[in-house]
Amino acid sequence: MTNKEAFGLAKKYIPGGVDSPVRAFGSVGGEPFVVDHGEGAYLVDIEGNRYLDFIQSWGPLIFGHCDPDIENAVIATAKRGLSFGAPSNLETKLAKLICDEFKNVEKVRFVSSGTEATMSAIRVARGFSGKDGLIKFEGCYHGHSDALLVKAGSGATTYGNASSGGVPADVVKNTYLARYNDIESVRAIFEANSGKIGALIIEPIAGNMGLVPADNEFLSELRRLCDKNGAVLIFDEVISGFRVSLGGAQKVFGIIPDLTVLGKIIGGGYPVGGFGGKKEIMNLISPVGNVYHAGTLSGNPISVAAGIETISILKENPEIYENVNKKTENLVNKINELIKKYDVPASVNHFGSLFTIFFSKEKVKTLEDAINTNDEFYSTYFDTMLENGVIVPPSKYEAHFVSYIHNDEDVEKLLKGVEKTFQKIA
Repeated sequence: MTNKEAFGLAKKYIPGGVDSPVRAFGSVGGEPFVVDHGEGAYLVDIEGNRYLDFIQSWGPLIFGHCDPDIENAVIATAKRGLSFGAPSNLETKLAKLICDEFKNVEKVRFVSSGTEATMSAIRVARGFSGKDGLIKFEGCYHGHSDALLVKAGSGATTYGNASSGGVPADVVKNTYLARYNDIESVRAIFEANSGKIGALIIEPIAGNMGLVPADNEFLSELRRLCDKNGAVLIFDEVISGFRVSLGGAQKVFGIIPDLTVLGKIIGGGYPVGGFGGKKEIMNLISPVGNVYHAGTLSGNPISVAAGIETISILKENPEIYENVNKKTENLVNKINELIKKYDVPASVNHFGSLFTIFFSKEKVKTLEDAINTNDEFYSTYFDTMLENGVIVPPSKYEAHFVSYIHNDEDVEKLLKGVEKTFQKIA
């Protein structure tokens, strides 16, 4: 079966033929290939074509596909049972690993996805603060729960308008939209809604408008405003947690939130999410408190075992971060050299082992900046990379992920594709 035939069959039974929209390659044109399996730094499609993978399942595969240590941990666990619906020591072991590295996290509750984790963290934050108002930021994606599927109106204090069908206006009426890296927009919301804001959630390193790190001063002022107004500060580190450091982005920035949302790497590539924070907040969750949360697959042994192995390797080998971050920095420096050489309208945002090429000469710091980058040039980039056997994000609003598995030859292959792209654009 060809990729085209397989995707056609998928569209017959699955809406759009995919279970997550970006997989359809809609924003870059064409149709997706259909994966057969992964091998280290590569994906292999059902036709046998190999693609050097700089997506790595959107971040969790810091050791690449089918890492033998993680694979063995999963196999050994699977032989003891796939799901219990009852406590296991594996959950406690992973929770302790997380609490040891995230100093503000004294207790953790596990779920099966990042969407569940953010939804649950916001619920307990509202339960703790006793206030319904929630501030989120344009361009930050926190999963697909109803209250978070909103976009801003024309003013900073405007109530959110649903940006998805099926989301009632009443559900999002307590969600307020602010501009990323714009502290005045946040201050305006607090001032216009005194006593109403119970929580603020942000990706300290945004990864869903392309990679856009927050300014350190901006995060510091968010911490101060939340303290002043009695709001719970939530860092969504589903992407950045254990990716940029053992203690996530908050350790790098030195800004401590009240609650932290985690995912991706804490499952080692398996479905998982988690949220944690101070005891006085987390002890509001049932069965201790009155904020409800439950899930049969929460703390699933397979996902937890993969996460334990992944984090344990990172903890025992801290030089891994130095390796992958330096590799990414060198890669980005060479891309910047190519931008100058061919005088293309492009810039690169990068943080740790993540980066995004934006086709605009202006530095991207907000969603509006990202929207105003060149769609046609990004499609040219994606198509050129694919032609040269490299898979990069099929959307300009996503990040590239460099992993420990990527070697010098892989990096050079990516750079050759980038240069070919710039030659076409120039």
